[in-house]
Amino acid sequence: MPEAVDTVVDDADEEMPLSLRLSIADTLTLGNATCGFMAVYFTTTGILIPHLTGSDQSGMARHSAATAVILMLCAAVFDLFDGLVARKLRSSPMGAELDNLSDLISFGLAPAYFVLVYGMVADDAHQRVAAVGAIVVLLAVVLRLARFSCVTLRDGVFQGMPSPFGALTVVSIVLLELPFEATLLAIIGTAWLMVSRVEYPKPRGLLAVAMLAWIVSAMGLLAAWAFDAPGGQLLLQTGCALQLVLGAVIPLFATARRVNNFRDNRREARAAQLP
Repeated sequence: MPEAVDTVVDDADEEMPLSLRLSIADTLTLGNATCGFMAVYFTTTGILIPHLTGSDQSGMARHSAATAVILMLCAAVFDLFDGLVARKLRSSPMGAELDNLSDLISFGLAPAYFVLVYGMVADDAHQRVAAVGAIVVLLAVVLRLARFSCVTLRDGVFQGMPSPFGALTVVSIVLLELPFEATLLAIIGTAWLMVSRVEYPKPRGLLAVAMLAWIVSAMGLLAAWAFDAPGGQLLLQTGCALQLVLGAVIPLFATARRVNNFRDNRREARAAQLP
């Protein structure tokens, strides 16, 4: 590169506001948003459009559904690592805003759209009622992300089910192929957990490793189901059921630990008051 051009580039870089410089963590966050958008794309082209045009391509719909959910899982991986990278290295001043916007696409719009399309293609579903369920999911994520930006909590916990976990729980409910009424109630219950005050631990240390292992396992289950592997349907339903159980059990452990800590603090206070 000529010296004059190199000087101009250096000067432009120096004059660029810090708020416009992307960090490594921000790049991972943009990967999150891209995965969410592509999940919507595959849900549309592989499930909705063939249904509207009357194409009898159940195999394509299965592959597209699996691909859409795998992309949401990839978005969750990006969301997990952008926080780790931001803590280890640095994040740009707009990192938090990028994270919220990307989460809204991948864990708000994508699963809500998945529910909407399910209501249009499932035999026993009611399209308008499913649309209401999709809106509830979307609004729950919007409220949750807004509250996360405004409320400061004690370190190590989230208030309400984290949106990535909530999104994966919503799509797991759909993939379980339960009766429509049960599916809708479970989806609304998940949305309530996302905006509730129930505490969920942040994925750090061993918990982050366990979460990553679970995501990779879920991708394997979806791939087996998509390619119609022997027992693939049963494996997928088992994984989806386990996702629902984890969503219900994890806050119970967090609540039990909080109660135990409260009791320990009371014992210590009473012991300190004794002569």
